[in-house]
Amino acid sequence: MHLTINQEEGNQTAPLAFILLDFNSEDLQFLFAILFLPIYIVTMAGNILIIILVVTDQHLHTPMYFFLGNLSCLETCYSSTIMPRMLVSFLSGDRTISIGGCFAQLYFFGYLATTECCFLAVMSYDHYLAICKPLHYTMLMNGRICVKLIAVSWITGSFGINVVIFLVSQLTFCGLNKINHFFCDLIPVIRLSCSDTHLVEMTAFIVSSFGILPPLLITLTSYICIIRSILRISSATGKQKAFSTCSSHLTVVACFYGSLMIVYVLPNVSSLNDVKKLLSLFYTLLTPLVNPLIYSLRNKEVKEAVKKTFRRLHRNH
Repeated sequence: MHLTINQEEGNQTAPLAFILLDFNSEDLQFLFAILFLPIYIVTMAGNILIIILVVTDQHLHTPMYFFLGNLSCLETCYSSTIMPRMLVSFLSGDRTISIGGCFAQLYFFGYLATTECCFLAVMSYDHYLAICKPLHYTMLMNGRICVKLIAVSWITGSFGINVVIFLVSQLTFCGLNKINHFFCDLIPVIRLSCSDTHLVEMTAFIVSSFGILPPLLITLTSYICIIRSILRISSATGKQKAFSTCSSHLTVVACFYGSLMIVYVLPNVSSLNDVKKLLSLFYTLLTPLVNPLIYSLRNKEVKEAVKKTFRRLHRNH
């Protein structure tokens, strides 16, 4: 459906909804649904399980697991911003999304992605203190500081994206309404505008730079210091223990930042659209899945908490 509006240059047709082209394959829609639905279910179940464990198990009431619980909460929201709409599209064939729904998806994706950058930086700083400053750890990372760091991370993510969404909402959309992506990402959306997008693009660049680069620098600096500290440990057992403390988090960092930066560094040419969509799956789909899996499969404390929870449930029944 379209709405005709009058402008100085004549009649323009403004879309009432956008169409997400996702992976441009009608024949494989059901196959994609079969593939992505279990991933979404496992992602939600895994992250919700970690949240429950961190809240209920006294042994996990430490800064590291407090941050992990918040990250799992974020990943639950982050995954639910994109996956349900994509699954509905695969199962029903309906690819339309309202303009308001598209802007809402764009907002929550930008907000949660920026917040995740802050969370990863906070967790890397926590690992830095635990490994490089063990004698001062309890003083530098007490409960009050943990709450402040998380609160600042949640709040920081909302600042820049509010400005970007306001500017996007002022754009004029006319004629074209097909977004060449599986969710409402900024560049594919503003490409459909028939007004000048220079201000939006410049603002988005500045906002993303301030939202991504400082947390990335904190993360990289923390891990450079951590690696240097680990290399100075004389015993092989000590090195292995220190590395296992941060290896799970480093995996999430590499998966998230690696795919995110490749997608947004690649030039905006049509020949790379399919490559970008595939790489976008890493930070929209795989990172929320990887987080609970690596922490549950590789972390002894989490596995022990899971066993105790199931034993408690078994006794209650």
